[in-house]
Amino acid sequence: MLIRGEDLRCKDVINLKDGVKIGTVDDFELDSCTAQIQAIVIGGRKKFFGLLGQEEDIVICWKDINVIGEDAILVCLEQCNCCHPKRNRGQFFRNLFG
Repeated sequence: MLIRGEDLRCKDVINLKDGVKIGTVDDFELDSCTAQIQAIVIGGRKKFFGLLGQEEDIVICWKDINVIGEDAILVCLEQCNCCHPKRNRGQFFRNLFG
């Protein structure tokens, strides 16, 4: 099956170990010698609507990808330090205004 690079963009990436959605594919890394995809890149989450910057990008090696489906990419990551627990809404303002 042939996949274009554009087909990878904006697909959800889900970790099979815990079922957590890691994010969506923003970019990918290519090996310039072999023209093969080496990794996919998930853009870091924005902090406070992007006003406070964003977290670091997540790079997932090609060998960690199990399945590329029509709607999602399933990966198998043992230790996923990129998956953050869900935050309580309004936590920023509670911390800010005490």
